[in-house]
Amino acid sequence: MIEIRSVGEEAGSISPSGSPSRGSASFLTTLKKNRQFLVMLIPVTVYLLIFNYAPMAGLILAFKRYIPALGFWKSPWAGLSNFKFLFVSGAFGRILFNTVFYNVIFLITCQALGMMVAILISELRLKKLNNLLHSLTFFPYFVSYVVVGAIVYNIFSYEFGVFNNLLEAWGAEPVNVYQMPNVWVFILTFLNSWKWVGYTSIIYYTTIVGIDPELYEAAEIDGASTLARIWHITVPYLKVTLLTIVLFQLGSIFKGQFDLFYNVIGNNGQLFEATDVVDTYVFRMLITNFDVGLGTAAGLFQSFFGFLLMMIVNGVVKKVRPQYALF
Repeated sequence: MIEIRSVGEEAGSISPSGSPSRGSASFLTTLKKNRQFLVMLIPVTVYLLIFNYAPMAGLILAFKRYIPALGFWKSPWAGLSNFKFLFVSGAFGRILFNTVFYNVIFLITCQALGMMVAILISELRLKKLNNLLHSLTFFPYFVSYVVVGAIVYNIFSYEFGVFNNLLEAWGAEPVNVYQMPNVWVFILTFLNSWKWVGYTSIIYYTTIVGIDPELYEAAEIDGASTLARIWHITVPYLKVTLLTIVLFQLGSIFKGQFDLFYNVIGNNGQLFEATDVVDTYVFRMLITNFDVGLGTAAGLFQSFFGFLLMMIVNGVVKKVRPQYALF
């Protein structure tokens, strides 16, 4: 015998009496139950709308020749000329390479060191020492890059830097580090790690804290060493966190850390070969030519291709290891 149901009953949208279905009633009940949390979301929602979504209207400037006197909408269309100028620039290939290169190096060093610090701190049994190390490693995160730039200059300045003073005290000749592009790869990597490792370690530490302690107890009973417990229990749990961070970071792979590069390197043309990134290059174009369209085109390029790369990698991960994919 075939059971016949009405469309309304099958879809669960309207009951026979014409009143809202159980699904709608459940949704309204959920909203009412969580109204305090929804009210708390209002400031965040307003912030996102004003500072994240409303500025997207400015993307149109990437395709216009912006003239301040004519304003935002009346400026003439430029087609793809802003992108063409960006790509045909003789320095853009090198700048794009520097940007991706530094981001890859920063990603590898920060994640590796952050994971190591988190594991080392988690193995400590003294809670006070644990908290102290967390504070010491996390403190650099709050130090402004302006301060970092000043510290670096006072260390490596040719005239009065601490580094050259030590060289002279040891009988060696002073060196002008600000004329040696190749060494700044290591300096910038160190500075980035110093600032972000503490923050990254906390992310991994929260994952370690969430691991079932019984797994470690069982491994210890079976005679597993500390290194064996870390390798076979801790590290596998951290893989998901690592992959999530990597996928998110890929979205910014074409964006240079402007604060770091500008405050530490500044406008030192002798170092541009090894330290110039897309963001600092566009900034110089803006302050010299006031070319808003070029800056917008560069930003759109960075965001679009970064998002595209993240989606591609996430798609590959989803096919190979679905449980590790973002969505």
